[in-house]
Amino acid sequence: MSDRKYRQRGYMDEDRDRERKPNTPGPQGPAPRGDRPEGPRTPNLMKSRQVVRCSRCAGEVSNPYGSEARCGRCGAELHACNQCAYFDPGARFQCMQPVASRIAVKDARNDCTLWEPRTTVERETHSVSTGSARQAFDDLFK
Repeated sequence: MSDRKYRQRGYMDEDRDRERKPNTPGPQGPAPRGDRPEGPRTPNLMKSRQVVRCSRCAGEVSNPYGSEARCGRCGAELHACNQCAYFDPGARFQCMQPVASRIAVKDARNDCTLWEPRTTVERETHSVSTGSARQAFDDLFK
């Protein structure tokens, strides 16, 4: 070894000063596949559904497609800019579609032909009743 103070290897060290590690064999290829099926696995995703919600009260709307439609909970107009899928406060005229003129009141009913209801995708979650939870637990040990 050289007359260095520390034992770290540096660019000035020669190859013969390096300690050689013994060659140990690594793993011999992939592990056996076993009974796994061929091809990609199917993901276990939660069920989902598309829902139209009121922008004022967040209540679920059953039929938003009529031009005179109103929210059943708060009475807000549904055929309005703030209920539209293309409504964007940062876009020109607050709409992502090319509209000719700005609509001033965004929560009032209008006759825009480009209007589409804003839909959201929600996960279908439900509470498990005690009987089915007990049954599911018992099924684990059968």
